[in-house]
Amino acid sequence: MIEMFSLTGKVAAITGATRGIGRALAIALAEAGSDIALLQRDLSNDILKEEIKQIGRECDIIPCDLNDLEQVKQAIPEVVKRFGKIDILVNNAGIQRRAPAVDFSELDWDDVLQVNLKSVWLLCQSAGKYMVPSKSGKIINLASLNAYQGGIDIVAYASAKGGIAQLTKALANDWAKHNVNVNAIVPGYIDTDMNEALINDDNRNQQILDRIPAGRWGSPDDFKGTVVFLASEASNYVHGHLLAVDGGWLGR
Repeated sequence: MIEMFSLTGKVAAITGATRGIGRALAIALAEAGSDIALLQRDLSNDILKEEIKQIGRECDIIPCDLNDLEQVKQAIPEVVKRFGKIDILVNNAGIQRRAPAVDFSELDWDDVLQVNLKSVWLLCQSAGKYMVPSKSGKIINLASLNAYQGGIDIVAYASAKGGIAQLTKALANDWAKHNVNVNAIVPGYIDTDMNEALINDDNRNQQILDRIPAGRWGSPDDFKGTVVFLASEASNYVHGHLLAVDGGWLGR
């Protein structure tokens, strides 16, 4: 049974891993046995790379600014060039812009949709070109509660995350027959720097806590078991699923 969750000999590529949830995901994959390709914009930030090497895994940083379409398109081929293959892709990176819908700028809309949706699609497509012919692969996208709820003052973010949910299902429909699993993790309210404003607002913080059955905000480490499950053989018959890690929020 334990072997079903082993990632020994696998190669995983992940975006947005320098902090928060992404960092926990990368470490979890490495602890389970996978070598790691960090797709990141800041090539000088090698703290996580060194930490993963201390775990005993191979790790390299691949240039990938999600606002640069050419870098996005070249990222997966570069992973394959350096590591020889790609078994797992985790699309974690995302940005947030807040404004009332009537004032939301076209530039902010384009930025959020580019990073949170279009780059995910391009990375999935690129990984699929290797995974589909090899009849093996795991793609894990990061969605959001806003795939189900519209939110307030986050029209672009909610639209992008709704798109991630549908992209995940559409790709699963296309690739399940090729033994490529495409699923998504749906984070709830997590204690990361992206949510600092909410956490520091006593009123809203309490409203959120009152809605969470678990009675607490989530932490990045709450995702470690989830990502290993979706990246491993234990999830081989799981396709197009949105797995909520939300302390029971959606079930309330």
